[in-house]
Amino acid sequence: MNSPDDYGKYAHLLVNYCVSLQAGERLFVSSTTLAEPLVTAIYREALKAGGHCEFSLATRGQEEALRDYGSPDQFAYLPTLYSKAINEFEAYINVMAPFDLRQPAPAPELQAARREASRRLHQTYFARTADRRLKRSMCIFPTPALAAEAGMAEQEYADFVFRACKLDQDDPRAAWLGVRERQQAVVDHLNSCTSFRYVNDRSDISFTTRGRSWINSDGQTNMPSGEVYTSPEEDSVNGTIYFDYPAIRNGEEVRGVTLEVKDGEIQRWTADSGQTILDETFAIPGTRRFGEAAIGTNYDIDRFTKQILFDEKIGGTVHMAIGQSYAQAGGKNESAVHWDMIANMRAGGKVYADDKLIYEDGRFLTDRLVAKQT
Repeated sequence: MNSPDDYGKYAHLLVNYCVSLQAGERLFVSSTTLAEPLVTAIYREALKAGGHCEFSLATRGQEEALRDYGSPDQFAYLPTLYSKAINEFEAYINVMAPFDLRQPAPAPELQAARREASRRLHQTYFARTADRRLKRSMCIFPTPALAAEAGMAEQEYADFVFRACKLDQDDPRAAWLGVRERQQAVVDHLNSCTSFRYVNDRSDISFTTRGRSWINSDGQTNMPSGEVYTSPEEDSVNGTIYFDYPAIRNGEEVRGVTLEVKDGEIQRWTADSGQTILDETFAIPGTRRFGEAAIGTNYDIDRFTKQILFDEKIGGTVHMAIGQSYAQAGGKNESAVHWDMIANMRAGGKVYADDKLIYEDGRFLTDRLVAKQT
């Protein structure tokens, strides 16, 4: 995906479908200089829509310089335009285009300074995106670092991204509207139930959703999308869940995570590798409760790439996130962390809703739930 037409098609989808920019609305785009062709195309589409577009592009070495020379006070500084956009703008697109995914993490005290300084803005972001006062989309611009992390050649990875976003189709917007329609049948059924259970050979975990909603993730908040998700009642989660996909946090892998939960609180956590990262994370307020439970439905995402925007959507998986809940789903847990962890359901996995089997071996079972999964 490297021609101007490709970037134009991508930008048109992001501006006119994902954030549905209207005349007079303000759009903020954050990315890196690697994504300049896509950001330029987004700017052009925003102008065509009658909107206003501003952007911030990080440069190579910028994060490393801050890590090596920044003080806690400098880590706590919130960029002016970004802060104003989260508080006031109508639309926000985050184009992830990393230079390097293997840099060491900042010192813990620097991360803590940034986390504390960002807490209020973080809450504002979740509140404004919940009711779409801030229409947002997260997406990816394929870079060599992302391709290498996924274990693919650069063009292979670009084609993978293109296909997952349905940009290989003549009318991507129509394709995503089709996803919306099919998933709505699932969501309608899930919202008629209140108790849920995920079961596979190493997991058996249950939760309830009274006063909560399942959300149809149809590409308007993330691109790509393809999932249905909710925020479980905070005190309702019970059981054990094993996440067989690696969990990535701050560029580091944690493998073979098992969580044991009682009355909503994670009581015990173990990992085959990365135990220290788990220990440090569960010391952060709000992380010992779940903010999300979800089911991935994008079968074009057919492999693990170490990029959660894609991996949590893998068709045939479920995921749960510790920490921050989604207000739009009715969630109430607050945390500076929202960390998704993924479990494979394709080999005997089952999902029960109100004690009835609705999903098996990575697929919803009946035409009543979904007309056709592709």
